[in-house]
Amino acid sequence: MFSRSKDKDTEKAPAAAAPVPAPAGGARRPNTRMAPSIISADLVVHGNLTATGDIQIDGTVEGDIRSQSLTIGEKASITGEIVAEDIVIRGRVVGTIRGRRVQLSSTCHVEGDILHEALAVETGAFFEGNCRHSDDPISQSGAAPRAAAPRPAAPGASSGPLVSEPPRPAMPRPSAPGNDSPVVVNDGGVVVKRPAAQ
Repeated sequence: MFSRSKDKDTEKAPAAAAPVPAPAGGARRPNTRMAPSIISADLVVHGNLTATGDIQIDGTVEGDIRSQSLTIGEKASITGEIVAEDIVIRGRVVGTIRGRRVQLSSTCHVEGDILHEALAVETGAFFEGNCRHSDDPISQSGAAPRAAAPRPAAPGASSGPLVSEPPRPAMPRPSAPGNDSPVVVNDGGVVVKRPAAQ
């Protein structure tokens, strides 16, 4: 009643067990996602990382990173340039970031310039630097150079447009109130004092 003939089972078995041929040349299928390469929390890397797939970093990297997709964990620390299609930053990054889609999570600390096609910044994220939109951030050689910040007008001055001034060289300040130095720095300007006539 529930028995099958042995001939039917043996005919179906070889067809079901036939292996699927692998793609030629070791190339991966376009729709197949591979597991990400992981830099664990106890790993410190001194050097550049390059991957055609995804990278997840939970440790420390001192060097440049290029990949398809990059996820930086909360405890991770990166010092160097980052170039990737998709970038999610939850940890600390010091350096230039270039990516099509860049996400700064609320736990991140980023010091450097960002060149992006799309940028998302969550509330609480720390970002110090310049960000600039680009249609193709991956192929550009670097982010915008840092420009001098405009200086606010002095109190009582006209409310015209702000003018950028080049940074002034640092001038030495007197070390003690009785210092006999002929140069005194006063609010960014230089005041020359002359010794009193004797």
